[in-house]
Amino acid sequence: MRYAHEVGKVRTAEQALMARLPDGVLMQRAAAGLASVCAGLLPAVYGSRVVLLVGGGDNGGDALYAGARLARRGARVSAVQAGSTIHQEGLAALRTAGGRLLDDGAAAIEAADLIIDGLTGIGGSGGLREPHAALAALASGATGTVVACDVPSGVDASTGQVAGTAVHADVTVTFGTYKPGLLIDPGASHCGVVELVDIGLGADLPDPDVVAARMADIQPPEPRPESDKYRRGVVGILAGGDEFTGAAVLSTGGAVRGGAGMVRFASVAHPVELVRHRWPEAVTTVIEPGRHGAKVVERVGRVQAWVVGPGLGTGAAAESLLEAALATDLPVLVDADGLTVLARRRDLLRRAAPTVLTPHAGELSRLIDADRDTIEAARLQHVRQAAAELSATVLLKGSTTLIAEQDRPVRVNPTGTPRLATAGTGDVLSGLIGALLAGGMPALDAATAGAYLHGLAARLAATASQTPETPWRAETPICAEDVINALPKAFATCTATHPTPSR
Repeated sequence: MRYAHEVGKVRTAEQALMARLPDGVLMQRAAAGLASVCAGLLPAVYGSRVVLLVGGGDNGGDALYAGARLARRGARVSAVQAGSTIHQEGLAALRTAGGRLLDDGAAAIEAADLIIDGLTGIGGSGGLREPHAALAALASGATGTVVACDVPSGVDASTGQVAGTAVHADVTVTFGTYKPGLLIDPGASHCGVVELVDIGLGADLPDPDVVAARMADIQPPEPRPESDKYRRGVVGILAGGDEFTGAAVLSTGGAVRGGAGMVRFASVAHPVELVRHRWPEAVTTVIEPGRHGAKVVERVGRVQAWVVGPGLGTGAAAESLLEAALATDLPVLVDADGLTVLARRRDLLRRAAPTVLTPHAGELSRLIDADRDTIEAARLQHVRQAAAELSATVLLKGSTTLIAEQDRPVRVNPTGTPRLATAGTGDVLSGLIGALLAGGMPALDAATAGAYLHGLAARLAATASQTPETPWRAETPICAEDVINALPKAFATCTATHPTPSR
């Protein structure tokens, strides 16, 4: 896992460490790490043109000391001061090494091979003021490589919010620990590649606020020699209707390809017919008109988890089915139309068994009575709020998918891709997570693994469409069925990172 801490915790850890170190040591550690990364980005340090954008805080000092190190190796280093103050010791070190302070840096920024952004630090919040905003815009539009010091200026380090102009970095060198804003959009989209420099904070850092899974952390249930279809997990799916038949086929496909030992699917006649045709391994039940949800759930048979909602409708029949599933003592995932029903029946969430909700911002706005745009602007805050208010595991879909449970670090999915912004992919995700729940994974882990595998499958599907005549491009189109078909490869890719257990 990559562990991220909010600014207040980082500051406290830094102060505790600085109290045990001679003055200036922590800044020198940061500057050494920053200079090392920058040197590796240049074809040659000697003779390269480096521009430092320097604010009045410690990040400005980090940039100046890093610039001094590069200057001593022969780089032509210039600093551009933003604001009325500058780190005097850092500036003196730069000048001693042969660097200089410019009165007007526009031409130097345009001609630079590398630009170090030290305008603001992790304490910056709100929009950049002038002249910081103008310098950030110049750097973002320049042809040289842009390296952000700790966090791109204009990005809120604790939340990822961006209010106005912000630096678009190619690389962000962050110190001591990751910050949530480096992992969560829109801030994450400004960071480029994030490099973590160890400056010794580890022992002073508390539990993280946000974590992002690495491939090695994704460990879905695997069949064992004694496994059978029931031990592998049986997932029940209540989805689809006469109007939305595709959701039935896609959610079932996500569960089948997601490793379920068996999928039991129930809906009205036409979706059942389509599921039987596309997924003959699914055991199906036709819901007869007027049949109460409790009777349907009983008739479907034994399952280890339920998926309810994709394409189900929002009327009385759908409400009855959702109520029946949530009345069981089994894990239940609720998506799509099921979330709309829950918005008027939040009382159904009073249950002891795990509940996973998978809304996008619009659906979450109905569940917690918040404006969609407000949620999008502060995703971390609202996913935490939702998990606490709804007593559920909440997976907030979006450019950065966030997964929250009350009193746990929020999890960030790093495999998200714009290729998933197409109809039906959310239905696939529902079935996939449902299969993982049925296989015995805890709700938070199932949602985390499901989001990771879902995003990875989308990336693999896009790559698979490459041909010599039409090389892969960022906009390579895929559809929901492509994601289903790529899930086995996504599972295999993750499994390959785990050591084979000894016998």
